[in-house]
Amino acid sequence: MQKRLLPALAFLLLAGCRSSQTYSPSTAGTSIPASSRIPVQYPETRKSDHVDDYFGTPVPDPYRWLEDPDSPETKAWVTAENKTSFGYLEQIPFRDKIRDRLTTIWNYERFGVPQEEGGQLYFSKNDGLQNQAVLYTQQNGQEGQPDVLLDPNKFSTDGTTALMGTFFSNDHRYMAYATSGGGSDWQQYKVMDLKTRKPISDELNWVKVSGAAWYKDGFFYSRYDAPKAGQNSLAGKNEYHKVYYHKLGDAQTKDRLVYEDQKMALGFRTVGTTEDERFLVLYLTDGKADGNRLSVRDLTDPKQADSFTPLISSYEHNNSVVGNIGGQLLVLTNYKAPRYRVVLIDPKKPQEANWKEVLPQTEQKLEGVDQVGGYLVASYLKDASSLIKVYTEKGEFKHDVALPAIGTAAGFGGKRDAKTVYYAFTSFTYPTTIYKYDLASNTSTVFRAPKVDVKPEDYVTTQVFYASKDGTKIPMFITHKKGVKLNGQNPTYLYAYGGFNVSLTPSFSVARMLWLENGGILAIPNLRGGGEYGEGWHKAGMTPNKQNVFDDFIAAADYLKVQGYTNTERLAIAGGSNGGLLVGATMTQRPDLCGVAFPAVGVMDMLRYQKFTIGWNWAPEYGTSDNYAQFQNLYKFSPLHNLKPAAYPATMITTADHDDRVVPAHSFKFAATLQAANTGPRPQLIRVDVNAGHGAGKSTKLQIQEWADIWSFAYQNMGLNPYKK
Repeated sequence: MQKRLLPALAFLLLAGCRSSQTYSPSTAGTSIPASSRIPVQYPETRKSDHVDDYFGTPVPDPYRWLEDPDSPETKAWVTAENKTSFGYLEQIPFRDKIRDRLTTIWNYERFGVPQEEGGQLYFSKNDGLQNQAVLYTQQNGQEGQPDVLLDPNKFSTDGTTALMGTFFSNDHRYMAYATSGGGSDWQQYKVMDLKTRKPISDELNWVKVSGAAWYKDGFFYSRYDAPKAGQNSLAGKNEYHKVYYHKLGDAQTKDRLVYEDQKMALGFRTVGTTEDERFLVLYLTDGKADGNRLSVRDLTDPKQADSFTPLISSYEHNNSVVGNIGGQLLVLTNYKAPRYRVVLIDPKKPQEANWKEVLPQTEQKLEGVDQVGGYLVASYLKDASSLIKVYTEKGEFKHDVALPAIGTAAGFGGKRDAKTVYYAFTSFTYPTTIYKYDLASNTSTVFRAPKVDVKPEDYVTTQVFYASKDGTKIPMFITHKKGVKLNGQNPTYLYAYGGFNVSLTPSFSVARMLWLENGGILAIPNLRGGGEYGEGWHKAGMTPNKQNVFDDFIAAADYLKVQGYTNTERLAIAGGSNGGLLVGATMTQRPDLCGVAFPAVGVMDMLRYQKFTIGWNWAPEYGTSDNYAQFQNLYKFSPLHNLKPAAYPATMITTADHDDRVVPAHSFKFAATLQAANTGPRPQLIRVDVNAGHGAGKSTKLQIQEWADIWSFAYQNMGLNPYKK
């Protein structure tokens, strides 16, 4: 299949709480070293008397006004909170040294996985401190200086416009490419003529959750209608996703509508085409169930010009087309296979009785499959690490791909006539390295290896299995310098996600290397709700079982303390998006668990998340407050609604003004409520990035600044100075 985006991808407020507080270094009753305490005075935050009624339960929402990002009052509040937060951070004496060190180690060449098109290689490279990676091209098999094809750093003056995707026509003549400004999920599509290496006039707007599926002299894509007058494009609810066909040279207004459902406002409609352009594959979600329907149109059959043949009609399972063998389709599915399998389906006889199993389910979860060079390259997970196996297109096992270590391998895409493919390998202390892989000889050679100012050989990663509250064994990776003493005094960064079938596998982060080189511990557990062990593992952390995820995380923290890695004061918990929810729920349930908390771009208002942008798409994961039983469950763990007077860990909430996935109102309301509820001396800050979004495409400059502030805040509130002699 051509590169495509598969289906998606989620109170007792205190009456009479103080809206402005001052914490001074002299506050008593704390184990935080006096030298680490910096006084904080929070901006005054207005409280309203707004109350919602949920099935007879009154729920106050005094900071509802913060949901309007365009109001002068909200903008003034953000400015005041940022002034407070950055004023605090500026007083940390070693902050500049951390930023300088991050800048130094960040400054190395980083490469993306090459894609071969018409004898040319296309790949991204960042020289080191460029805000965005640059797209290069060079003749396949030849050394020499690659040529710059597209430089996103020239798209904007501040480096905040990112290249989000490239899609090549099958005749290798054109490349559609997607850009995003300021971190928004909204994308703009343009087209480059690869002969002249210049953009042509085509420009498509209001594209979201899409790819470009080429067919003849144009491509299929998905979009929403332009926002109505007065509707905020970064917060408004996205409804009625549609599929269009764009013919090169035409204005977007001439694009042909291919699929819509006027009776279904929610759900995504996305498409892909097979490499031979014979089949158009339609993926449908409904915003309620966790899977997708799968339908297909034979583009060579005039009788199917306006219709699709259903292959799998249920929304209950995840299905995607890997490719085709003549008139039959290879489908990756978790139908009757929670750890996934590959079946061959004939669209002329799509009934289940006619399916042929090509790759059966195994003990390991099948993460993905590439049809390339006459083979099927299958990526499996074993305890959250990659296993790569090569099969014939009939499912006959050929060999395993030898990987450098325990870690994560990704890539392996290419055409059916390809002889070689490329992949990336990474682990916690193994910088992402690009390999060239010969399919026939089963040999890998280094294509590009980064040179980073760190010493991976100084570190060790182990995997442990600890017991959660209900006895379930949870795997966790722990990385640190060799010879670390288990004396309970090590600064420890505990990061997790636990949701949406996402597998948290080993990966290299130059930002985390600063933590490790200063003696820190990095711990990453694979919580239930993720995809590490298949759909059963995922469902164990979904709607009504979401509490399992928080229990798993709490148990990880307790394990690290019991085993002597760290103690409460020197433990930081962190997570982003669904992981931000994880941190928010954990700190409200166990304020005494850790000394520092970093909830990033989190889903904090579990009663209203579905009312913004594509939040409705998370309903299968969380449930919604529109359902009585689900409301009862959400109300129990919603971070915003479970804040109560308590001494909370030092907390720095991070979000961005252009986050149109998890709108910043979640973090705004949580911060205001937390500042009012906290009874302890630790700071409760919110750091709002300007001209940034949910995370994808964030400029290098903004990333370095953010990580410098994260590590500075952590060390400061653990009473540590990493550069004190």
